[in-house]
Order: sequence, then structure tokens, then C-alpha cells
Amino acid sequence: MSGDARRTVLMGDPSHFSVKGGANPHTRDRWGRRRSVDRERAIAQWHRLKDTLRDLGVRVRVVPPDPAQPGMVYPANAGFLTRVDEPRPIEEKTFYLANLLPTRAGEKPHYRRIVEEAGFPIATIDERFRMEGEADFFPAGDHHLLTFGGIERQRFIPALAWPPWKRVYGFRTDVAIAPFLESLVAPRPVLQLQLVLEAHYHGDTALSAFGPNRELLLGYREAMTAESWERLEQVFGERLIRLSVADAQLYAANSFTLTEHGSSVLVLPGGVSEALQDQIRERGVEPITVDVSEFLKKGGGSVKCMIVELGPVRSTRTGDG
Repeated sequence: MSGDARRTVLMGDPSHFSVKGGANPHTRDRWGRRRSVDRERAIAQWHRLKDTLRDLGVRVRVVPPDPAQPGMVYPANAGFLTRVDEPRPIEEKTFYLANLLPTRAGEKPHYRRIVEEAGFPIATIDERFRMEGEADFFPAGDHHLLTFGGIERQRFIPALAWPPWKRVYGFRTDVAIAPFLESLVAPRPVLQLQLVLEAHYHGDTALSAFGPNRELLLGYREAMTAESWERLEQVFGERLIRLSVADAQLYAANSFTLTEHGSSVLVLPGGVSEALQDQIRERGVEPITVDVSEFLKKGGGSVKCMIVELGPVRSTRTGDG
């Protein structure tokens, strides 16, 4: 490898972004109809996020678009990289491809191709287990966090309400995968955290580890069981910032952390409160906000959902943006 190591991420080209499966509560209106994307607005927002990352010194590799796979604008589901923060040669890291929900399963070959082109070894997960990548499994301080919930067949069911039905969405990662993931990161302990709000169907919509060594944590109490929250409080103590409902609903936790040369920033979705930004600054981290509201309001994803991390990488290959 040649060149300086730079933090590297994948983002998915938004040219064909639309709601295909309607697989989370943000993607449908109260009648269950899939929402319509303002693609011009979405593309402009995507480029602002990409430019913000590049201005911060992040190398952005772009996953080419596929009209049959509009969900590739959310590559955090693609998988996860072992030793993501370690400045090791890429041959010593492994990218584990996720087992996505059926409406997004067609994205897997695209992610495999571009990660292989970047030089990383590829591995797969037993297909018996649903597991959606670093959206549900990510480092936080000296731990890894594994978020999970019930896997449901997504469907409409009768309801005593108007309209007289509701859609069941469920969650995206099966807790049965825990022993396998624990073996990958041992001896680092893994905290298992159960999600309960379908609008926060991935852990990265309710939790964000940030700051040097990711030792600080944003968390949305209402998105998980009381036992899970107590576990976080025991481990993180004063390093845990509890999100207000208003900030959590803006997906404040769906943010991207970066520490370079002793300076830390946190890229958050636009609209989060000044109070939250002040709490972040008080901990020595600079908040930066970027409006990606079209991706949240129509697709149920924000800043972090639009990024999968490849860590510090030295090689430069085709596809860098």
C-alpha cells in the first residue's frame, strides 16, 4: 500500500433513490402507502454530506447505482469491518457481509464487489441469521454494542384505530447471532441491547459512540428495554448522553464520528437542538450538522445510515470520490 492512511467510507450513489419495500415506519404514510422521494432534493443533500466528509479529510468511495436496488443509499446495512479503527494493513481486516431483509438482499453482490476492489478480505455470515451490519454491531469505548429485536414477517394487521389496520415491521438483527459476533471481537466484551421501537429499528438510530476511542455515547432511552438502558448506564456512566425525544426523532444518534490528529467532530443530522450540540461541545467534540431530511422522512435513514466505515486505509483505487 502507498500514500497516507485516511479514514475511508462507502456511500451509495443516490441516482435511483426511492422507496421500494417500505420496510420501516418512516417509508409509509398513515394509510400504509409508500412515500414518494423528491430525488432532486435527495441528491443535493447527499452531495452536501459527501462534500462535508471530504472537507474533513475522509476518503469517500461511492457504490455505483443500480435502478433495481434503490436502498443502496443506506450502506450501513452492508456489513461490518473487523478492527475498523486499527491502522492495520487491509489484508489483516475482514469485511463481513450482512444478511439483509429480502427486499434489499439484491444489494449484497454490489457491496461484495466494491469492498473486494478496495482490497479487503470478504467473509459471510450463516444465512440462518438475519444480521444487518454495523447498523446493529459497532464499537463503543472498550466494548462492542449488539442491538437486536424480534424478526417479523412484515405485513398489515387489523387495528382498533383509523385506518383500521397497521403495518408490522419488526427489527433487523437476530440475537441468535451473538455467540458468533462475540467470538470475532473477543476479548472485547459485547453488550446485548434489545430494541423496542420499530421507528428505531437499527441500533445506530438510537445509539452513537463518538469522541476519541468512541468512549462517549448518545442514547435514546425509550428505544430499548429498561434492562438494556441500565446496562449502558453501568458501563458508560457520565459518558452517556440521554437524548430528548425531539432530538431522537430527528435521528440525532444516527451520526458519524471522526477523530484525527487529536481533534474530534461529530456529524449530525440538521435540526438537532442547540442544547444537544452544547452537551457535545462540553465533552471536547465539535458538532457539525448536515441536512439529510429527505433520507429520514422518506427512507428512515440519516447521516450514519448513509455511511459504512472502512477505517484508516492507505491504498487509493478507482471509485474514490
